[in-house]
Amino acid sequence: MPQKLKVGAVSYLNTKPLIYGFEQGMMKEELELRIDYPSKIANELINAKIDIGLVPIAILPQLKEFYIVGDYCISCNGPVASVCLYSDVPVESIECIYLDYQSRTSVELLKILLRDYWKQYPELIAANPGFEHTIKGTTAALIIGDRALDVYDQYAYRYDLGEIWKMHTGLPFVFAAWISSSPVTASFTNQFNAANAFGFTHLDEVINGVHHPSYDMKTYYTKNIEFKLNEDKRKAIDLFLQCIQS
Repeated sequence: MPQKLKVGAVSYLNTKPLIYGFEQGMMKEELELRIDYPSKIANELINAKIDIGLVPIAILPQLKEFYIVGDYCISCNGPVASVCLYSDVPVESIECIYLDYQSRTSVELLKILLRDYWKQYPELIAANPGFEHTIKGTTAALIIGDRALDVYDQYAYRYDLGEIWKMHTGLPFVFAAWISSSPVTASFTNQFNAANAFGFTHLDEVINGVHHPSYDMKTYYTKNIEFKLNEDKRKAIDLFLQCIQS
């Protein structure tokens, strides 16, 4: 029997439609799915512990070679809701920012926006678990994923990084894509696309299986997050990689 490919996906609500087909048994003979937070999945792909990962695109320069698998991703074309800078004061008054430890792409995106859009240079601090409670006065925090939705309306200022990037570049933004370190077959890609698509033809079932008290999941899945990887999003990936290497 051929060895199953190890596939890693992130544990956030934004991946639920993408992995629903796998969770329902699609491709169970071809792959083994594991779930964790973004930077953990990224490290596993970098260290060849998995074959394919839904990984933050900021890690791509660290891979000796990489291939985008299929036609799906985690992206936005305006406000994303779950990647935000939260503060008690406007951005120009922020003195330090705690950086979410769970995603490299969001941290790099914030650095780009601070440098190129806001022209602000606060102190940036690598955060530890529980950092969400440090927001006070001129201390702000970048919070991503489900925890960003938890505090969506709790602070005086919320800067949505997807929205700011769109205003700055005119492009959508891709937070994560399915990446492999070696090529996969066309047949595998077709099956993989079909498994990703399954969650969108059963979106009501996906929504019924999740709950978030602070944010409407139908809005999140249909208005905030975009899942199809198109040409504009590939351009956005290229631009982002240029920015982080400049």
